[in-house]
Order: sequence, then structure tokens, then C-alpha cells
Amino acid sequence: MTDAASIREHMEVIGADGVHVGTVDKVEGQRIKLTKRDSGEGAHRGHHHYIPLSLVAEVEGQKVRLSANSDVAVTFEEEKSDPT
Repeated sequence: MTDAASIREHMEVIGADGVHVGTVDKVEGQRIKLTKRDSGEGAHRGHHHYIPLSLVAEVEGQKVRLSANSDVAVTFEEEKSDPT
């Protein structure tokens, strides 16, 4: 697993297939908190989503590459509705 300290705010999170999954807001515990801007549509809009650090394959430049393709990675996302 990649060192969480190398993951920084505003890095792009991409699936193993190179497709955009989200943008890092910050690392909280063993999860990457994604920005609300990438929260999706409908009921998902305005919610923070989280990706487990266990899905991180590597950090390359300003991108966090996951070990799963984007369509699979989003199924691992956790959702949290909060005012921040």
C-alpha cells in the first residue's frame, strides 16, 4: 500500500483504467475523502464520498491511481452527508 502521507489535497483520483473517480479533499484515517464537487448527481449531490486507502495502487505525480477500474472503485465508495 502507498504511504498516505504522499497523498495531497487536490490530487486527481483515477481508476486502474485511467478514468477520473474524484479529487482528494484530504486523507481521514484509512480513507481518502473526495471533494463534494465530484459527488455525482441526484441523491449523491452535495455528499462527501470516501475511498479506502487499501484501493490505492500508487501515487504518480499529481494522480492517485487505484488498483480497481473506475466502475468498480465507485462501488467501494462510502458516502457521508455533512455540512463541510
